[in-house]
Amino acid sequence: MDIPQVTSKLDAETGEMGQAYLATGKQVALRRWEEGPGDFGDPRRRDYETVGYLLSGLMDVDLNGESVTLARGDSWLVPAGTLHRYRIVEPIIAIEATSPPARFNDRDDSV
Repeated sequence: MDIPQVTSKLDAETGEMGQAYLATGKQVALRRWEEGPGDFGDPRRRDYETVGYLLSGLMDVDLNGESVTLARGDSWLVPAGTLHRYRIVEPIIAIEATSPPARFNDRDDSV
């Protein structure tokens, strides 16, 4: 497997959910997430852990039925297998790390 070690914003591949795939290793991957306002989608479970940092905007994260509002500078964790969903209150830019890397083996599909 050819794993990119340096990825510029201009060269980043885009995933099905609009995420820009950044540097990716064998155990962890980074992605950039930009999203406009929108209501909660259906709750989902993923088979990877996600750690995120909100660069700008305002959003709600619902984990197993409990919601919290995140603002610029906040970070969050979604453990693997946790039922979760997001509501974007104001346009956001976030950086997320996924482990194992979400971009391989169809891990971005709901489980």
